[in-house]
Amino acid sequence: MAKSSSAFTCTACGAAHKKWAGRCDACGEWNSIIEEAPLSQGPGRGLGAHKGRVVPLSNLSTSEPPPPRSRSGMEEFDRVLGGGLVPGSALLVGGDPGIGKSTLLLQHAAALSRTGRQAIYFSGEEASAQVRMRAMRLGLADAPMRLGAETNLRDILTTLEAERPDLAVIDSIQTLWSDTIEAAPGSVAQVRASAHELVTFAKRHGVAVILVGHVTKEGQIAGPRVVEHMVDCVLYFEGERGHQFRILRSVKNRFGPSGEIGVFEMTGSGLSEVTNPSALFLSERGQPIAGSAVFAGIEGTRPVLTEVQALVAPSTLASPRRTVVGLDSGRVSTILAVLEARCGIPFAGLDVFLNVAGGMKVVEPAADLAIAGALLSAREDSALPPEAVLFGEISLSGALRPVGQAENRLKEAQKLGFTQAILPEAQKVEGQGGMAQRRIADLTGFVGEVFGAG
Repeated sequence: MAKSSSAFTCTACGAAHKKWAGRCDACGEWNSIIEEAPLSQGPGRGLGAHKGRVVPLSNLSTSEPPPPRSRSGMEEFDRVLGGGLVPGSALLVGGDPGIGKSTLLLQHAAALSRTGRQAIYFSGEEASAQVRMRAMRLGLADAPMRLGAETNLRDILTTLEAERPDLAVIDSIQTLWSDTIEAAPGSVAQVRASAHELVTFAKRHGVAVILVGHVTKEGQIAGPRVVEHMVDCVLYFEGERGHQFRILRSVKNRFGPSGEIGVFEMTGSGLSEVTNPSALFLSERGQPIAGSAVFAGIEGTRPVLTEVQALVAPSTLASPRRTVVGLDSGRVSTILAVLEARCGIPFAGLDVFLNVAGGMKVVEPAADLAIAGALLSAREDSALPPEAVLFGEISLSGALRPVGQAENRLKEAQKLGFTQAILPEAQKVEGQGGMAQRRIADLTGFVGEVFGAG
């Protein structure tokens, strides 16, 4: 009996399977394995006796300068990339539908073209007339960038081969199709093959390529995770629909720090850069009220001050509500348990609502003390000192643990007019004597010193 040429691939992680199964063994997703024709039919038994060429090797030490970067003039975008675009790099940008990915990349391509470099924007989801209308609304109609509406991968690569631009934007990778693969656009085989060809072209010809990727319901970039491994930089464009702020965050960057953020504000004329996000996120703070705490955080290499807001109210439900926006819900549950077990402050029978003002998302453990301060302030109906910022990690024993980059956090807080910092007792701070520091050993001491109870 002849062997079947079909292959079974997981649409979530790209893992290959010998036969269909209801659950992927690699990532654990259910009903994600589909049958596909293989990209190529290789030899069945090894490589044979034919030898390949000897690959030239080199040492780690080199006199070559670092790769030059192309700055577009959009400082927030260049900051996230680590200082600008690197020739031959491949970037993947993901985000929710309608969040502003196309607007951001159109502005970036136009800004780069105005510096004397050539940029080409390929749109696979919109016609050229639609992109021109957006460019006119954004005031970019006079930018010397080039525009194309195409989804055929062969035609796109042929055009890029002839033009040799400095930047090529592909919007989006899920719309491309290759005539050598019998699969629908957006399938695992098409996305993987299209990304591979574009990344290979970028490396071979020194053209920076930016790919736009759709996201799933969970917020992850759709398609196999192998696409994220192919590219040099993975960016997520985040933001809440009800807020005008947008955050460009790097989760992978081979040419700069990962975790860096750039802050933008959505206006009627497009995305405008926010050079001082701390002042923007704290702009609506008025008189000190209960349930508000200012957290001095670090996003990438940038210190950012955000306001953590809490509301605690009696619940009529058998299972009280725990609503968390912008924070890790598991981390919040842990802090509530520590407050009850170590400090004797119960939250049973109380609804708890937590929010980070401005649509910001905070993931670092250094926010634990600010979360606990906001919760206790809301529960006791007692406002925290308005001139104080908080940071520190809470352990399961209730002790406060030190965090990194304390000097940068305090410097940013002092620049915005804060005069006091509440931080762990073991925190080391060098060269920052302009702020009063209230050092606290554990959560019980924090409750007693700040709220007058122990």
